[in-house]
Amino acid sequence: MSNLEGYWKANTSLIRNLLIVWALVSYVLGILLAEPLNAIRLGALPLGFWFAQQGSIYVFVILIFYYAWKMDQLDRQYGVHE
Repeated sequence: MSNLEGYWKANTSLIRNLLIVWALVSYVLGILLAEPLNAIRLGALPLGFWFAQQGSIYVFVILIFYYAWKMDQLDRQYGVHE
C-alpha cells in the first residue's frame, strides 16, 4: 500500500468512526433510548430529552474539534501537512 493510500484509508476510517459515534449519540440515545434515559435527570431536565435536544449537538461540536486535531496528526504522519 502506498503512502497516499494509507493516508486515505486512515482518513476514511476516522470519518467512519466519528459518524458512528455521532449516530449512536443522536439516534440511539436521543430517540431509541429516550424513554429509559428519562428516568435519569440532568439538572431539571430528563436525560433522554437532554440528549435529543442538546447532547447530540455538543457531541457533534466535540467531534469536529477531535477530527481537526486527529487530521493534523495524520497529515504530519503521512507528510502532507501544510
